[in-house]
Amino acid sequence: MKYEAIDFKLFVKNRQRFSKALKSNSLAIFNSNDIMPTNADGTMPFRQNNDLFYLSGIDQEESILLIFPDAKADKHREILFLKETNAHIAVWEGAKLDKKQAYQTSGIQTVYWLDEFEAVLKDLVHEAKHVYLNTNEHLRAKIEVETRDARFGKWIRETYPNLSYELSAPIMHKIRAVKDDLEIALIQKACDLTESAFRKILKTIKPGVMEYEIEADMIHEFIRNRSRGFAYTPIIASGKNACVLHYIENNCECKDGDVILMDFGAEYANYASDMTRCVPVSGKFTPRQKDVYNAVLRVMKAAKKLLVPGTLLNEYHEEVGKLMEKELIQLDLITDEDVANQSHKLPAYKKYFMHGTSHYLGLDVHDVGSWTEPIEAGMVFTCEPGIYIPEENLGIRLENDILVTENGPVDLMSNIPLEAEDIEALMA
Repeated sequence: MKYEAIDFKLFVKNRQRFSKALKSNSLAIFNSNDIMPTNADGTMPFRQNNDLFYLSGIDQEESILLIFPDAKADKHREILFLKETNAHIAVWEGAKLDKKQAYQTSGIQTVYWLDEFEAVLKDLVHEAKHVYLNTNEHLRAKIEVETRDARFGKWIRETYPNLSYELSAPIMHKIRAVKDDLEIALIQKACDLTESAFRKILKTIKPGVMEYEIEADMIHEFIRNRSRGFAYTPIIASGKNACVLHYIENNCECKDGDVILMDFGAEYANYASDMTRCVPVSGKFTPRQKDVYNAVLRVMKAAKKLLVPGTLLNEYHEEVGKLMEKELIQLDLITDEDVANQSHKLPAYKKYFMHGTSHYLGLDVHDVGSWTEPIEAGMVFTCEPGIYIPEENLGIRLENDILVTENGPVDLMSNIPLEAEDIEALMA
């Protein structure tokens, strides 16, 4: 991996938190992600299953983690099953983790090779009453490809039909939502790399530059600093493109008078950052552009203050909607009459601000966590209000990553220029 080694104490703590939530006499199994094919003999870059990584730190394909806190033998309470290196693999792909390296990465002492899995499992399932299976239960998940976990779930249910099966996802959503200090440090590192890339591209933006040239400068800065690259497909949207919420073509020329909306973030050690900034191609906002920019900024600053322990996300988003409503009236985009006649399901402000303000952030950009329970200290959220005016070819969104603490919200991107005047000064 490009990133520096992570202290395995993080993964030991994560497994302890997970194990405490299991029913008695339960074992849980997590599979790595597949290496996905493209065409011919090509493959996509490997990306580890986030739940397996969270619990073990193992960032290698064809890996299985088994957790069985009540196993009769101490050595079987935590087990890793890994792909064994042979001479062919070592020459063509590079050696895989050996058992000592796996322990140094995960803190798990018992490591078997993958071809031993079925025999070991056969012994252990007779001690267990429940088996926890890993599934993707994210609210926004759209799954069209069968995952390794899904195939395994089918196989074990057919092989051992009399066991009681449970889902790991509810536990994982709860514990992954609250970040350890080591996780926060990794997210902060990702945010710092995002800052570095942003400051770099501010010096190169000018009329005539292509959106993809900006994207290229960003990923260069990420990779040279140990990042795998973007945490998600970046949006580099100039002019009217900024009004397309998920514009990712990044293939247009940036023209004088336009504003560029850039939604991007570095990934570091599998942890994501997520930032949006808007800058004028010419280096100077027009008065109207600055008015819209500052309206979004005021909403963002007020919304950040609401990200405190005890906040309910539904109520939070309603409150942010009211803040945006006032700004849109001031900008002459909606009227008091529009507000008076609005429906609860479709508030007037939604014409110009269609998306939510915040989502969980962590190993996933849209990380797991409850949308009905009060938020807690240790959670990390984005804060990203926006105003999109297609008739003016103008879209403004501003986004920082916010850590919830008992002493108030902490902005992990507080060092990244945000005020319109600061952006103009850096571009001058």
